[in-house]
Amino acid sequence: MKSLFKQLHKQQQKREYATVDRGHDHDFDHSRSSNHHQLHLLPCILLLMTGFVLFNPAKAQKFKGLALTPPMGWNSWNTFQTHISEDLIKKTADKLVSSGMRDAGYIYLVLDDGWMANQRDSLGFLVPDPVKFPHGIKAVIDYVHSKGLKFGLYNCAGTLTCAGYPGTRGHEYQDALRYAEWGIDYLKFDWCSSDGLNAQQAYTTMSKAIKKAGRPVLFSLCEWGSSHPWNWASNVGQLWRTTGDITAECWDCTIDKGSYSQYSPMTIMDKQAALYPFAGPGHWNDPDMLEVGNGHFTQGENRAHFSMWAMMAAPLMAGNDLSTMSPATLAILTNKNVIAIDQDSLGIQGHRKEWLPDSVEVWVKPLQNNQWAVAFLNRGSKTSQLQYTWSEKVLSDSVHHLQLDLRNSPYQIRDLWQDKTIGSTRQPLKLALPAHDILLIKLITN
Repeated sequence: MKSLFKQLHKQQQKREYATVDRGHDHDFDHSRSSNHHQLHLLPCILLLMTGFVLFNPAKAQKFKGLALTPPMGWNSWNTFQTHISEDLIKKTADKLVSSGMRDAGYIYLVLDDGWMANQRDSLGFLVPDPVKFPHGIKAVIDYVHSKGLKFGLYNCAGTLTCAGYPGTRGHEYQDALRYAEWGIDYLKFDWCSSDGLNAQQAYTTMSKAIKKAGRPVLFSLCEWGSSHPWNWASNVGQLWRTTGDITAECWDCTIDKGSYSQYSPMTIMDKQAALYPFAGPGHWNDPDMLEVGNGHFTQGENRAHFSMWAMMAAPLMAGNDLSTMSPATLAILTNKNVIAIDQDSLGIQGHRKEWLPDSVEVWVKPLQNNQWAVAFLNRGSKTSQLQYTWSEKVLSDSVHHLQLDLRNSPYQIRDLWQDKTIGSTRQPLKLALPAHDILLIKLITN
């Protein structure tokens, strides 16, 4: 049997991968042990993997009808990296419920890298780390589901994950069946140890494996934007990363890590700004997880970060420690007005309209019912005395052929963070906007 698996894996790699793209390896040292055999799925695995070689690799077929608005949830990586456990995940699920985050829309609990043992079992199946997850992953997933949440899991297109655990290369259909058996709802799929792989083909293979396994699973491509997935991934997955990893070490900078870089929220925003034509219901640009509540961001910086992710119709994946979360952080993450901008059913990513004095940027986002969100973002180091004359403005989105002419039609101005009306577009907007802060408003028809 083992030799047959190896033969099928080799056929799969030969037919599915071309040697075009190169990935980036991250070196970690972990030692885990445990093997157990799952014989009951073997016939299904063999049938699917044998049928796979006849499957047309040129046509992706993701599950339709998923992520019609940007997915929301929590991911373990930003705070805990590989220091995860069954107890942590269960307590996080409890906190998502008790804090009100689940009811605010954060329904996906995503377990990132480090959940598996260092070796697959003798039949090639992934094995949960028996120390971190003594009752297995299925028991954890069942617990998360019992809380009214959905469960996400992590793996990688390469031979190893970014933390050095077994990757999926050569095991796509086998892993997809295991995930379906466990009952996952979301798969984050990274790009480490991917030397010699073609990203489009590798991610298409996994997308087809998920579909073949039969369980609707939201597929998150974490390829870092290297091969411009926005050009080819709309029928492969529901979201794709557009940049390298986010960091909370700074609000507006790039951190050189030697072999790779990490990017602040504002830097990532700049990199994703031009990609708004590619986002929409069921296919989203992903600027990475939120760092709200992490690092040493001010409340203004946290507000600006969260607001701009909402303006970009980005997935909202919290990455902070919910057990130590401050009331101020919770208030930002659960602000219903800002979340509504992100989750607007029109599904249009906002874009930068203009630059004002004092490093203030103006971003606009069309919403349903002919309403618009407008963000005034102060990236400068000092308070800006903002003055904006609405009667001179025409807001437009040429990609989606939408326009709002403010020269003749007055709109009410709703401050979404203060949750109050602050005037009308009949009068110029005048206020003091603090450094590294934001004014996020909604224009509402009178």
